[in-house]
Amino acid sequence: MLIYGHRFIQSDIFYHVTNIDAISKTPPNSTIFLNFSEDNLETINHATSNEITLALGVKNITQIIYASSLGTSFIVIPKELAKTAQNIANDYLFDAKILIQVEDESELEELAIIGVDGVIFSNAIVKINS
Repeated sequence: MLIYGHRFIQSDIFYHVTNIDAISKTPPNSTIFLNFSEDNLETINHATSNEITLALGVKNITQIIYASSLGTSFIVIPKELAKTAQNIANDYLFDAKILIQVEDESELEELAIIGVDGVIFSNAIVKINS
C-alpha cells in the first residue's frame, strides 16, 4: 500500500494547482494535483503532454474512467468509492494508482483489507497559488 502524508513515512508531496501558470511554481519533477473538471482539461492535457506526473481528484465513477483515459498517474477518490474504484481499476488494468483520501490513520486497516493501491493524507497536498 502506498502511503502519502503520514508522519511516520517519508513521501512525495502533491502540489495542488489551479492552472498551467501555477505548475511553473512547483519544484522540478513534482506531482501535480488537480480536481477533475471540464474547466481543468487544458491544464490536465498540458501536464500529460509534458510528461508531468499528475494526480486527479475525482468524485464519481464516471470521473474515475475519464481520469484513467486522460493518462493520469494517480486517481484520488473519497473513501466511499474505495472498493468500487479499486475493482474497476483492477478489472480494466489501469496504469493509474487509486489513492483514497484519509484523515485518520485508523482508516488504513479497512482500506488495506479492501486492497486499495494507497492512501493520501491531506497534509501531503500543498496548495500552489498562481
